[in-house]
Amino acid sequence: MRIVGIVQARMGSTRLPGKVLRDLGGRSVLGWVVRAVREAGVLDDLVVATTTEEADDAVVAECRRLGVAWHRGPVDDVLTRFMEALAGRRGDAVMRFTADCPLLDPAVIREAAMVFRAVRGLGYLSTGLARTLPRGLDVEIVSRAALERADAEAAGFHRTHVTSYVYSHPGDARLLGLAYQPVADDLRVTLDTEDDWRLISRVVDALGDRCLPFGTVVGWLRERPEVCGLNAHVRQKALQDA
Repeated sequence: MRIVGIVQARMGSTRLPGKVLRDLGGRSVLGWVVRAVREAGVLDDLVVATTTEEADDAVVAECRRLGVAWHRGPVDDVLTRFMEALAGRRGDAVMRFTADCPLLDPAVIREAAMVFRAVRGLGYLSTGLARTLPRGLDVEIVSRAALERADAEAAGFHRTHVTSYVYSHPGDARLLGLAYQPVADDLRVTLDTEDDWRLISRVVDALGDRCLPFGTVVGWLRERPEVCGLNAHVRQKALQDA
């Protein structure tokens, strides 16, 4: 079972342009994601899927600096971008990452890959089916067959969100959710706004430039409600609006 990691990254965020290349503790936000994936040590390939927009020349330059492969494809049809990135690569499944989640836990990435390989016939595995982790730490894996079916059938916002068609229209695909303790789905460590940046920066300033176990992040935040409050008001966009 070969799993290809694909990180979607672009400079053109509507709420926080350029967020994926912001300097966080001495490395880019994208660099944090790539490091976490590499530390997990379970994927067979890794590629950054960015766009053909001129602004994303900077993403390509950062990929070169990080020594990671890249592919450039459509801006809004992210599913097509993923399928193009996957083309020519040997892989039975894709682990999808977004480049605005710098605090990913390599142990969660590792466990997700191990479970997906161990449970035969899965079409989709995610920590987000019944979310227990803070938003920004979730991991998902989709089989190549399920992704190809989505590419053939999905339209509208499902093409922007890559995997949403798979878990909302599973057909014969088997879905599996992973849950973690302590439950912390009320916390938010993804990077969409300046207030998210303030919180994530506080975490990194205090805990350093290193991949952190999710429990360490949760525990640190629980002890500091004033930090949690920095982005408690931020709401995730609905699938149809993002």
